[in-house]
Amino acid sequence: MKIVVIDDDPTGSQTVHSCPLLLRWDVQTLRRGLRHPSPLLFVLANTRALEPEAAAARNRQIIAALEQALAAEGISEQQLLLVSRGDSTLRGHGVLEPAVLAEELADRFGPVHATLHVPAFLPGGRTTVNGVHLLHGQPVHTTPFASDRSFGFSTSCLDAWLEEKSDGAIAAASVLRLQGQQLDCAASQRKGDRRSDGLNGFMALVSWLEALEGNCSVIVDAERQEQLDALGAAVQALHGRRRFLFRSAASLINALVDGGSKPLGPQPIEADELVKLRRRDSDGHRLPGLVLVGSHVPLADQQLKVLLSESHCCGLELPVRRIARVLEGGTPDLLLADLEREWVAWMQAVLDRSQTPVLYTSRGELRFGDGNAADRRRLGFGVALAQLTARLVAAVAPRIGYLISKGGITTGSVLADGLGLGTVLLEGQLLPGLSMVRPTPGEGLDGVNALPVITFPGNLGDGDTLAQAWRLMELAETG
Repeated sequence: MKIVVIDDDPTGSQTVHSCPLLLRWDVQTLRRGLRHPSPLLFVLANTRALEPEAAAARNRQIIAALEQALAAEGISEQQLLLVSRGDSTLRGHGVLEPAVLAEELADRFGPVHATLHVPAFLPGGRTTVNGVHLLHGQPVHTTPFASDRSFGFSTSCLDAWLEEKSDGAIAAASVLRLQGQQLDCAASQRKGDRRSDGLNGFMALVSWLEALEGNCSVIVDAERQEQLDALGAAVQALHGRRRFLFRSAASLINALVDGGSKPLGPQPIEADELVKLRRRDSDGHRLPGLVLVGSHVPLADQQLKVLLSESHCCGLELPVRRIARVLEGGTPDLLLADLEREWVAWMQAVLDRSQTPVLYTSRGELRFGDGNAADRRRLGFGVALAQLTARLVAAVAPRIGYLISKGGITTGSVLADGLGLGTVLLEGQLLPGLSMVRPTPGEGLDGVNALPVITFPGNLGDGDTLAQAWRLMELAETG
């Protein structure tokens, strides 16, 4: 089985390792990805940066190319298991994307029996209990993530959330729930616990899943990894007999892999060894790093404040309102070029002092008004801003030993547009949920070979996590 994950930003591989992450989805790139020995293949679609119509079109493009790539590699469609990876705090096109993928799968390969929504990300405290999605025990709709201007929502009850986000196309009353108790019973039987009243729990779970029809919507409770492991094993048991589609956060992906014949196992490079991948110059001296913060959620603000209190870090704020005025003016290319030269010169000067430049967008979210036109302007400006930061990173990339990039949309643009990469390899996690990737040999701009990039989700960690990651990369003994 090949598990193909269409990821709406570059951070969904935060619980796995040793697999390719594709930043392009042409047939040849997909074919190379399918040949990799890992059971996992991520396609970094970066659709969270797009308007709904463009996100839908991109998903269709990927499936069309994937169908050709599978055929060219002699891989049966029955060997494919498809996951639409989304945010564990429910931002993004969480209903649109799986709906489009279900249509494409049905047209090309046959009907989808159910779409399972599994937003739990357990290492980050995202759980689903009795159908309600929580962040560290708090209903997620009461957190700042629910106020996102592009993807806000008003409820943590996932059945009601599906109805809200589908504009009523999915009625809350029609949504099924896979309960935590069912998964506990199945997990107990898999462990061989004959004292449990769930002696037949695993087969009951298999039967429950096998009875699903008509691409029904299913929400899945999850508080513990063994619950998801039981679900993954049950899905594997039905492989070839039922076709399921998943909209999930990261934790389910491990369960789907480990329920198969090729579990991932421990990452080959331990976290304390990943820091040794920091690049050096020709004389063996460690090259300085660069930190980029594009995320604008309040948690990112807290983390940035802590990082900038480090004496070895020098901050440069990119003034978002000024950039917006330039982009909307008559000669944006000329004016932006002047600003970019100024900012690159500043970063070069900081690197000359062997200090860490911290490049960040001004805090707060720029307002564009309300309605669909405002949403289009907001997303369009977000893409333009991410491309600007990508160009700035590219200008100094040959001089840096590592990059920490916070924010999914920002990171996607840096990898693809800034560094010119088509594929990266996932080395593993530096901290829980915090992945390190490196360019595939021979790809990208001159001077970016083997550059470690830490992909830092906007919603990850506590106030100290960004500074902690920087300290690990900057101050650890590398031998």
